[in-house]
This record gives sequence, C-alpha cells and structure tokens, in this order.
Amino acid sequence: MLLDGLLNLPWWGCVLVALALTHVTIASVTIYLHRCQAHRALELHPIVSHFFRLWLWLTTGMVTKEWAAIHRKHHAKVETADDPHSPQVHGINRVLWLGVFLYVKESYNNETMERYGHGTPDDWVERHVYTPNSVWGLWLMGAINIALFGLVPGMLILLTQIVWIPFWAAGVINGVGHFFGYRSYDVPDASTNIVPWGILIGGEELHNNHHAFAASAKLSSKWYEFDIGWMYICILESLGMATVKRLAPTPRFAHPKPAADLETLHAVIANRYDVLSRYAEALENCGALATMIAMRAELAALWERSSASKEQLLRHLQDWCSRAEASGVAALAEFSRRLRSYA
Repeated sequence: MLLDGLLNLPWWGCVLVALALTHVTIASVTIYLHRCQAHRALELHPIVSHFFRLWLWLTTGMVTKEWAAIHRKHHAKVETADDPHSPQVHGINRVLWLGVFLYVKESYNNETMERYGHGTPDDWVERHVYTPNSVWGLWLMGAINIALFGLVPGMLILLTQIVWIPFWAAGVINGVGHFFGYRSYDVPDASTNIVPWGILIGGEELHNNHHAFAASAKLSSKWYEFDIGWMYICILESLGMATVKRLAPTPRFAHPKPAADLETLHAVIANRYDVLSRYAEALENCGALATMIAMRAELAALWERSSASKEQLLRHLQDWCSRAEASGVAALAEFSRRLRSYA
C-alpha cells in the first residue's frame, strides 16, 4: 500500500519521527554550522563534523561556506542596509516568512562568499558532492523516507524537514530574535532572547546572549536559562568528540584596589556587557540619578529642534525649568536656577 513503508508506523509514530529528525537538523545547524564553522567557538572530531555535513546535505541542501559567510556578514553589518536579513531593515514580516529567500539571494553575492566564507571545508567531498550537488541530498532523503515510512508519510516527513530550518532559523531567529523578547545585554543592535529555554531551536532562542558573546560555544548566561545545544556539546566533549575553544567571560571579583590598574582595565573591557548591565541596575535603584540623566536628554533636545519656533522652544525651556525645580532633586533645582541666570 502507498501508506505503508518498511517500518509501517502509525500516524503518531511518523509525527514523532519527524520531530526527532528535525531536531537532529537543528542540532546540526547550531553546533556545526553556527558555533563551530561560523564562530570557531569549538572544534569537532572529524567523524562528528562529517556526520553533521552529511546530515545537513540530506535534509537542507545548505552549503557550509554559504551559511557561515552569510552569518558572519550579519554580525559584521548587523542592523544596517548591508545586513542580509535584519527585520529592522527588511521588516519583520518579510524576514519571518520569507527569510530563506533573503538567504538564497545573499548566497549569490560573490563578494560575501570571498570575504566571509574563509576557513570552511574545501575537501574533495565538498567540492565534488556537497556544494555542486546540494539538492541531491534532498532527493536521496526523500527516497529513504518513502522506503521507510511509505509514499505519503515519507513525503510529508521530507516536507517537514525541508521547511523546518527556513522557518525556525531563517525566519524566527533572524526575525523575531531581532524584534521581540527580552535583553540581558545592552548590545548595539536589536537582538533579543526570545525565551529563556532554548530547546526547540537548539538554544538559538538566546539570540541577545549570542550577539553579546558571539564567539562563545555556550548561549545561556543566566541561572534560569537553558541551552540544549550546549548540553549536547558537553556530552560530545565528555566523549572526546569536541573541544570547546571559547566561552563568554565569567565576572570575577576581589577586594577593590586603591586605583584601577591594567588588570582592572582588561577585566572591565572583557566584561563590558556585565558592567553595563550592573550600571543599569544601579541607575534603576537611584531615582535622582535617573531623573537627572533623563532631563539632561530633554535639555539637549532644546537646541536640536531646528524646526521649532522660538515660542515653542521657550515653552519647552520654561516647562523644563518648572519640572526641574519640582523634581525634588536639589542639584537639579539649583541647576535650573543657574540656567535662568544666563544673560
């Protein structure tokens, strides 16, 4: 029968198989393409590395050099017109639903491939099989699926495998991960952590953490966050099949020094996002300081509003002085009085 295959699974068995297979693909993308190839955060044993290459060829048709180059360019040009897939530039709907086409378009950019695609596999298999015949893997996987699960279930499982990465990685991570969520680090882009538990997309949900420490093999940073991709890496490392090269710096503290020295300078720079995060917390706990910073920005806007009339600017200044003196911050009230003494 058309619905039967060698395994003859019930419908729910086929669903479980599809979820398991797509999760292997997700793990291959986050561990091999992303953390290993694009960012060199870890090294993989040749057996593991080639398994991931083979699996991605069978289930996605993606070329390692293209994926790594496009992702590296994303980091180098993030949230600019040259960013291959920024929702801040292209719009959230276009990236979420059509992000794969932005990826395909950029893959034809020879300058991107030459500038950002260095260090990726260039062996005989890559040159003669994976790269020039990237779609053959999908045909082979389709034949395997049909043989194991039957024509209709096999084709549905293949379709699921084909659309899984374009939607969840090219769409959700590149789109939602730069549009909606929470931010643990004040990085100079719009990246967000979608949810604190990175399971469905292999840990890639923690996208703000990744942009803060792009070369880290571990994407979780808070005690309540979970990165399943990091769990797999730890298992591989315990088996001698992976070597972690880089992790995000862990802040260490000692007794305050009489004066900052070079060691302090290096530590502050290395932990810059933690420094800014703690400064933001201190700012939140100091209402007077927060008020002064906010009102400084409002005061600076006075001479930046070139299109406002003199009457509008005057009202702005008078309102600023009134609120400054009523703020309850003595230094701000005194500054307002000094401001009114300018002649």
